[in-house]
Amino acid sequence: MGEWSLQSGHGVRFEWGPAGAARLAADVACLVVVDVLSFTTSVSIAVEAGTRVFPYRWRDESAFAYAAEHDAKLAVGRRMASAATPWTLSPAALRGAPFTPRLVLPSPNGSAIAASANGSTVVAASLRNATAVGRWLTARGYGREDRPVGVIAAGERWPDGSLRPALEDLLGAGAVIAALRESADPGLSPEATAAAAAYTAVADVNATVTDCSSGRELTEGGFAEDVALARELDVSTTVPTLTDGAFTATD
Repeated sequence: MGEWSLQSGHGVRFEWGPAGAARLAADVACLVVVDVLSFTTSVSIAVEAGTRVFPYRWRDESAFAYAAEHDAKLAVGRRMASAATPWTLSPAALRGAPFTPRLVLPSPNGSAIAASANGSTVVAASLRNATAVGRWLTARGYGREDRPVGVIAAGERWPDGSLRPALEDLLGAGAVIAALRESADPGLSPEATAAAAAYTAVADVNATVTDCSSGRELTEGGFAEDVALARELDVSTTVPTLTDGAFTATD
């Protein structure tokens, strides 16, 4: 693929999904993963409690072996929670579950993007910690020409497996980029500029996340509390970074 796809010459760049992450990872110093409903929101809540979160892209038999290899509990599907396995991708379930020091959190979107890092620093961002992530990146010199940042909106999947751009992820990515905008050198790519503009143009982020397609899907499925936690804006100062294969808390 040509150089045009790298958004070169900009300190802050924006793309969608695992394929976009894999492309930008070749040319940035840091990838910021944004998967508001629900991977990075769940990561935020778990690491705030002191849990090391291991991303894993498949929820299949191999996930059990991966969890055993890392002496970690395995998060199961939302509807598979039980007294024996209370940890799931649901932020609300994680908040109410017993503490575990190590957790494998399978996700076909957020985890797949984390796996695309290609040696870059990886940060998990959501609406809960967007401003904290922007400040953390700025303090460490990311967003400059020599240390560019790629902000990745995870998106969802249509039944045929194709990417479904998700509004909540666009807003989460835009919130991070807006926090970076003043310090970015030599500035935002057009894609990043548009993402930040989408975020700043929304008068009520809370209502928008609730009423968007993904928010409605979870609410109608009985997981309104997950949406409520995901739409909380800047309630956390914790910045989860990927270290030795796991997201850990960074203040």
